[in-house]
Amino acid sequence: MEYHRTIQGIFLERPNRFIAICLIDGSRQPCHVKNTGRCRELLIPGAAVILEPSQNPGRKTNYSLIAVYKGSMLVNLDSQAPNQLVWEWIQKENFFPGLTVLKREVTHGSSRFDLYAEYGTQKAFIEVKGCTLEENGTALFPDAPTERGVKHILELEACVREGFQAFLFVVIQMRPVRLFRPNDRTHPAFGQALLHASQNGVHILAYDCDVIRPASPVSALNVTIQDPVPVRLPFDA
Repeated sequence: MEYHRTIQGIFLERPNRFIAICLIDGSRQPCHVKNTGRCRELLIPGAAVILEPSQNPGRKTNYSLIAVYKGSMLVNLDSQAPNQLVWEWIQKENFFPGLTVLKREVTHGSSRFDLYAEYGTQKAFIEVKGCTLEENGTALFPDAPTERGVKHILELEACVREGFQAFLFVVIQMRPVRLFRPNDRTHPAFGQALLHASQNGVHILAYDCDVIRPASPVSALNVTIQDPVPVRLPFDA
């Protein structure tokens, strides 16, 4: 996916989870943060950030914060991007051979899943998670407790019991990373649920992303899913 026109700024502070104050051409500007997660290890004062100008003249903020530099690594922070990335990637990479149906936001029973696919004789539900937390080459999710995330995993297990294929697809919004782990330090119940789901037929996938922006004042930012990343679950050797 592509953000067509972006500019660079400097992160100053985050007064709440929706707003960041950034320095743009010497002026302090409130910017919408397209990620309500903590991002404390990324959004630190002085960090270089990438901003997307708003096309809506009625909006309260003129920019959205969509990426941040962590050293030389550019991390996409847009929490809406992973679903779009997986949607594009499934079709481009022919991940499901014989794909005939791909839908977004499909309700099954009392659950709503990010994606639904039909291929050959198979039917599959896919739940997508975006990951922006990295420590020493390891990508970690979640960066805050997520009962909603545990609920999604249990719902995927229920789909397997009903005869569907089920996938949890973790989009690591940066590269390079060496492996993916559930963040047991922050929410051990998520890791336990992920392990149980894996043992009961849910496919756990993690892929990294290229996040590329030319070094020019105004330029596009491109984000694409790239390579599979090994998944390390609790009690794995």
